[in-house]
Amino acid sequence: MLAACGASDDSADTSDTTVDETDAAEGGDDATEPDAGDEPLVAAADVPVGGGVILGVAKVVVTQPSEGEFKGFSSTCTHQGCQVSSVTSDAILCACHNSSFSIDDGSVLGGPATAPLPSVAVAVDGDQVVPA
Repeated sequence: MLAACGASDDSADTSDTTVDETDAAEGGDDATEPDAGDEPLVAAADVPVGGGVILGVAKVVVTQPSEGEFKGFSSTCTHQGCQVSSVTSDAILCACHNSSFSIDDGSVLGGPATAPLPSVAVAVDGDQVVPA
């Protein structure tokens, strides 16, 4: 008997999740590297402490593991190229196959992914998180 991948837990806390754009579905063959560009990514105030935001167009996840500390990661899951779908309870989640990653360093918290999310350099410029 086969179980479906991507079952969700309706009780999951999604209060720390912001998804910009709605292309956080399966990535497949069209998944590309992050394109942070030169423009600001997100207002620092919009990134919750202990959580993060997914920037669909840039394909970047910006997290704030602790007050004033911002991290950036690719939003492309290292398992099969889906775009991650949410950031909750100190984890970046991929709904395609239920992989989870640390908001602090992108490391794998739960598989089937075995490789961490690649880092994307970010910095704070005034009140904005920008590519570094």
